[in-house]
Order: sequence, then C-alpha cells, then structure tokens
Amino acid sequence: MHKKLFIPGPVEVRPEVLEKMATPMIGHRTKDASQLQREISELAMKLFYTKNQILLSTTSGSGLMEGAIRCCTRKRAAVFSIGAFGDRWFKMAQNNNVPADKIDSEWGRPTTPEQVDAALSTGKYDLITITHNETSTGVMCPVEEIAVVMKKYPDVIWCLDTVSSMAGTKIEVDALGVDICITSTQKAIGLPPGMAICSISEKAMNAARQVEFRGTYLDLVELYDYIQKKDYQYPSTPSLSHMFALRYQLNYIINEEGLENRFARHLEMAKRTRTWAKTYFEMLADERYASNTLTTIKNTRGINVGDLNKKLGERGFMLSNGYGALKEKTFRIAHMADCTLAEVNELLGHVEDILGLK
Repeated sequence: MHKKLFIPGPVEVRPEVLEKMATPMIGHRTKDASQLQREISELAMKLFYTKNQILLSTTSGSGLMEGAIRCCTRKRAAVFSIGAFGDRWFKMAQNNNVPADKIDSEWGRPTTPEQVDAALSTGKYDLITITHNETSTGVMCPVEEIAVVMKKYPDVIWCLDTVSSMAGTKIEVDALGVDICITSTQKAIGLPPGMAICSISEKAMNAARQVEFRGTYLDLVELYDYIQKKDYQYPSTPSLSHMFALRYQLNYIINEEGLENRFARHLEMAKRTRTWAKTYFEMLADERYASNTLTTIKNTRGINVGDLNKKLGERGFMLSNGYGALKEKTFRIAHMADCTLAEVNELLGHVEDILGLK
C-alpha cells in the first residue's frame, strides 16, 4: 500500500508530473534539449523573482550548496546554522578545505540580523550562508530583516538555502539581494528527488573566478560559462527526465495555480497545523519564525512516535519522526508541494483517532 507522505521530502508527486518523467529521451546535445533547459530557466526566474542566471544540477540541493561554498569563498565563510542543514553546510566547507566559522542558534530559534551584523562587522568574512527554512526544527529565518543588514556589506556573497521553502513561500531573490539561492525538486516544488536549481548573480560569478580550486562537477563557473557558450547545454549529461517534469510543473505552479495562490495555500495549511500542534502538544519553533512548509511538534505527551507512524502506515499515511537528537522528542508534519488543506485535515484526524486525543 502506498503511504501518503507528510514528510519533509520526498513529497507526494502529482500523477501528471510522474507521467512527464516517462517522456522518451532526446539527445542532450540537441536543440530540443537547449530549448527545454532554456524554458526551465525562464520559468524558474519567475519563481525566484530574479533576473539572475539559473543553473541546473543533477544532484540534490546539497550539490549546489557544496558548489557554492567551495567556488565563491575567497577569504573565509560565515556559516549560520539553525539546525542539521546549517551544520551540513559547515561540514561541506571543512571537507573542501574552505576556511569557515559556524555561528549557531539554539535549535528552534532563527538566525537573527544582529548575529549577521556582528559577524560581518569583523571584516573576516567574504561569504555567508543562511538556511532559510530548517526542516529539523521547523524554523524559517527572517530573510527580509537580514537583507537590510546585508546592504551594509555589498562585497559579501550571500548564499541562501531555500531547498525546503522555494515554491512554498515567496522568496524575492533580487529584492533581498541574494547572490546564490539554492533549491531542489523533491520538496515544495513537488517533483521526485534528483535535481537542484540555483540562481547566481554576476557578483558571485566574479568572486568564483578568483578561486583557483573549484572542483569539476560542481564548478559553478564551468556550469555558467558552458550554458552561455553552448546555448543552454550543460558540461555533463543532465537528468532529462527530471527536466521534462520540471518544465511541466513550473508551468503549472506559475500559470495554472498561480504563485500567490500557491503561497496562500501553504500558509493556510501551516496555520492549521500550528493550531493543531498548540491544541494537543507544543511547537518547537517560536511561532514568529515558524516554517510555512513544515511544522516540528514537541512530544509533550510522551507518545511513541515510531509506533504512531506504524499505525498511520496501516491507514496509508506517513509523518516524520524528529531529526537526529530530536528523534522521539519531536515529530514533524510537512505541508508542502501540491498537498491540500483537506489532506492535512485527514492526516490530523487519523492522528487524533490513533492517540485518542480529545
């Protein structure tokens, strides 16, 4: 039996999107491939609210995260971590011999503008990384407020992880001043995992050209220059199956559902889940910084989350246990991609029934 997924990726994928994954192959060096990749880039620019170049990578979001910190750090990176995925970005810096410092927030709290200002005022850093939406804690950082601080430091490259928030909440890349904005397919965009997408500014490209050892597969300069010279071709064979589905889904998001409608639907699902969490448990995140795509719930009743998930599975549903040290101490309900409020209500009803909540 298929379990309907309410986990932080992979997500439920519409049958029509899955069908596009089965489109017959074309040559990846053909004009048709160029056209496909160009159309994806033009649609993604609308989703990202940017005029910057879009790059596609046949990796998870982690691929472009690693590429960004390796390619664009000339002096030293400040990695702001609010959970597991900020920690991962720091590990990537260490493993690529990139000088970096990690600046932690308590799990459940965001990165603040004050933290960013304090770090950048030292003059030590020429690149920062921010996790916009942290799925381990259900926290969404106040990037609009951080953007005000970043205007004071125009030479610093700003890398933003929107892997679990892009297409689930409005992220205006150019208005914020983000240099590299990274996402991937298997979360709020609503595709199977396997492809990452980023926008990249000229400022970031100029910085990357000053870095000698950028690797090969994840060299952002190589990706950028190749699509400029070769009419939206990529240096390595891309996942054409993902691209057929991505073009279809981006067109659906932008031209059929509509961006504002999509963002409103995500917020409606988030508010419903937050209200439920506060009624029966507690939220881990400060509600001012609660994610619009996932809610992390404190296990204040001491339930066995694994057992709950097993019983949900028998009914055709799946939520997520807490991440790492938060396992069994929290559980997580994702409400992203093409999920609906009715489906969220259905899940919550089953949880109430299984746990005997009144």
